[in-house]
Parts: sequence; structure tokens; C-alpha cells
Amino acid sequence: MDWTALWLSLELAGLTAALLLPLSVFAGRWLAYSNFAGKGLAEALVALPLVLPPTVFGFYLLVAFGANSFVGQFWQALFGHQLVFTFAGLVVASVIVNIPFAIQPAQRGFEGVSVELREAAAACGMDPLRRLWKVELPLAWPGLMTAMVLTFAHTLGEFGVVLMVGGSIPGETKTIAIAIYDRVQGFDDRGAAVMSAALLLISLCAIATTFALSRRVGRRLS
Repeated sequence: MDWTALWLSLELAGLTAALLLPLSVFAGRWLAYSNFAGKGLAEALVALPLVLPPTVFGFYLLVAFGANSFVGQFWQALFGHQLVFTFAGLVVASVIVNIPFAIQPAQRGFEGVSVELREAAAACGMDPLRRLWKVELPLAWPGLMTAMVLTFAHTLGEFGVVLMVGGSIPGETKTIAIAIYDRVQGFDDRGAAVMSAALLLISLCAIATTFALSRRVGRRLS
């Protein structure tokens, strides 16, 4: 077992989920409640990482973050090192590629909050922020939990984007998915099997926990 790669993957997945949580709340709510020209295009852009092959998406991110790009040059000037082939670059790429996993379930969660309930809260004098905190978030919480767990689990298993943007630098960008690939390439089937089983178990536990919490929240609100 490559414990360094596993810990790095867990750290990457946790950071990605934490960074995407506020975005999923506000973007998901906005898409759920708003009707505007170009909404279909906005939803298509959110879903784009789902349909692009990871290596293609990773290539575009590699170009966008490279030393010759505006983003890459800005990062270099700000922090004194390049963005690609670093853990920070992995975090940024992971946040972008996981946008649909975070926003779409959150949007569905907010869509489940009835218009009548939101209008009643507004009629009672609640300001938008209080309505969000007291009414909408408790009802949309199962969707938000699903978003975070899907983001976490997908980040753990992401391979193509991680390899393109981060490479395979031990302790820096070598995640558990890359480590499994390296073990297979080195004909270490037993090592690959152990790490694959650990990844499977972690993902299964995360999803099962989400379902259990969603049911508990649903019973509490019913």
C-alpha cells in the first residue's frame, strides 16, 4: 500500500469538496430558482466535464495553467513557482473538473423546495439570507450531501486530469489512482489489488453514509 499516495488523494478530495461546497450552494440555488436567457447554455457548461474525455479536459487545463498562459504567468509571479505539476495545480484542476458533481445534485436539491414554502417565508418577513439558512438549506441538504460525496469519491478515482496536470511526482502529485496504474505497469498485481480494494471500500463507505444521512434528514423533516 502506498500510504503517501492514499493520504494525498484523501487530502485532495477533502479540499476539493470543501472548496466546492459554497459554490454548489449558490450556483445550485441560482440555477434552480432563476429563469434567464441562456440558462440552457449555463447548465451545458456546468455539465461539460461529464462528456469530455478526462485526457482532453486535462490537456486544456494543462495549456491553460502552463508557463505561457496568463494564469500560469500570474501564478508564477504571485507565488514564485509554476502551477502545473504541483499539488496546488491539482486542487485547481480538481475543483474545475468536479463542478458538475457538486452543482447538479445541489440544483436538484433546491428544486425540491416548493415555491409556496419560499413565498411563505418571504411573506413572514425573512430576508433572503435567513430564508436560505432556515428554510432552503435544511430541505435541500440531502442534495448537498450527495454533491459533496460524489465530488469526494470522484476526486479519489480521477486519473486522466490528474496525470495530465500533475504528472506522477511522489508526495506531491502522485495520487492513489496514479499509484495503482504504476503498480500495474510494474506487474505488481497484488499491490494494485490492495490499493484498488482500499479505494473501493472508501468510496462505498462514503456513498453508504450519504444515503443513511439523507434518510435520517428526510425522516426528521417529514
